Amino acid sequence: GSSGINAEYGRVGLFEGKPRDIVNTFTEAIKTIDPKLASGKLSQLWIEFAKFYEDNKQLKESRMIFEKAVAVPFVKVEELADVWLSYVEMELRHECYEEAQALLNKATTPPPHKPSYYDRTESVQNRVYRNLKLWSLYADLEESLGTFTSTKNVYYKILDLKIASPQIILNFSEILEEKNYFEESFKVYERGVAMFKWPLVFELWTTYLTKFVKRYGGDKLERARDLFEQALDKCPEKFTKPLFLLYAKLEEEHGLKRHAMAVYNRATELVAKEDKAEMFEIYINRATACFGVTHTRQIYEQAMDVLPDRDARSFGQRFAELETKLGEIDRARTIYIHTSQFADPRNCNEFWKLWQGFEVSHGNEDTFREMLRIKRSVRDKYSTQSSFNVPPTDAAPTTEPVADNPMAQLQKEVNFVRANSQKQESQADNPDEIDLDGGDEDEDDEDDEDDAGNDDGIVKQVIPDEVFGKLAEKVAEQEDTTIGS
Repeated sequence: GSSGINAEYGRVGLFEGKPRDIVNTFTEAIKTIDPKLASGKLSQLWIEFAKFYEDNKQLKESRMIFEKAVAVPFVKVEELADVWLSYVEMELRHECYEEAQALLNKATTPPPHKPSYYDRTESVQNRVYRNLKLWSLYADLEESLGTFTSTKNVYYKILDLKIASPQIILNFSEILEEKNYFEESFKVYERGVAMFKWPLVFELWTTYLTKFVKRYGGDKLERARDLFEQALDKCPEKFTKPLFLLYAKLEEEHGLKRHAMAVYNRATELVAKEDKAEMFEIYINRATACFGVTHTRQIYEQAMDVLPDRDARSFGQRFAELETKLGEIDRARTIYIHTSQFADPRNCNEFWKLWQGFEVSHGNEDTFREMLRIKRSVRDKYSTQSSFNVPPTDAAPTTEPVADNPMAQLQKEVNFVRANSQKQESQADNPDEIDLDGGDEDEDDEDDEDDAGNDDGIVKQVIPDEVFGKLAEKVAEQEDTTIGS
């Protein structure tokens, strides 16, 4: 009849110190419990019974119980496997290694017709040969007690039964590699990557590719490339980044640098969204190392096209600073103008400060005014957008007249400076030629600031940095108050 196994354990516990009663209770329980109706793990009852004899140093009786237990028609294959495992572990505890190996050999020998693990019309005894826990213990045992050949045989049987886990593949390949059977080890990886789907296959591919490149370097470059392409073929985007990095490293170290750049370029398109910015970062760094900074222009442009606003702004700032360092002032200004569309003045202060600093150092009154005009129009764009959405908490909506104030103030200041300039010399024909640096273009920004303090007066049509610096500060202050109000 049906019976609770936990209740039987309770009864066994009552007779502690009374071996005869304990044996009777176990025997009675085993006789009366129907394996098909048992609630709980019947296998555990048999294992505890055998353990009782083992604890009393009666190995012969313990073995007898296990021999009966492995013939019980348990409901699940796992229960029978647990009995076999406990039987083997008991032999190992008493250093009966040959007996343990013989037991595992017996447990894993398939019946002639080799039924499926999940075929419930077959007895659990006919199906237990496909239990991976038994095979894993068998493989470990052969590795420590058997020969290299006997170990290999066990692993190959696991592969042939198609019950291997990715860990089994990694272990087997490692054993082969340790004995310098490199090609055989790679064949095992090949079988492994064919056996599993993503994401299970991820660790197999990364290990296989790393070992292959380490072993052959550039000697089997075409084969290595084929492997990388195969790995990437069905790879979900969130797993692609490490594979692309390994692939590009292969090309940089053993192939062609321009091939490596092509791999990085593909990576920026195919990696997961959250990895894209980092991938562009790596691409820019490697392109700089391999070909110099001028080779990065196209990459920066690409990054700004495809990345979300925040990242696009960050790459834009760096790109503009790079062009400034290269003395490409017009290019830098174009980048600032392009990047401004990603920079809401209400919460992207850093960007606008950078651009303003750039114009003070390298621009003239027209370019400075143009920057302020763009800033105003960008702010208006974001204000309009946020009137449809929730406006940022730190920004009150601004009205047009207030937005105009800094501009009007700037115009007054500029007119004042012009009037003074005209007393010295007539106004230049082309206002774009006004040089705000007050000196050699190649001088540092810091030099310009130092020079501003030693101004001897207004020379020709130049507006001294000192005057413009204060002017710029005033404008900035008014902009800030406008934005914050």
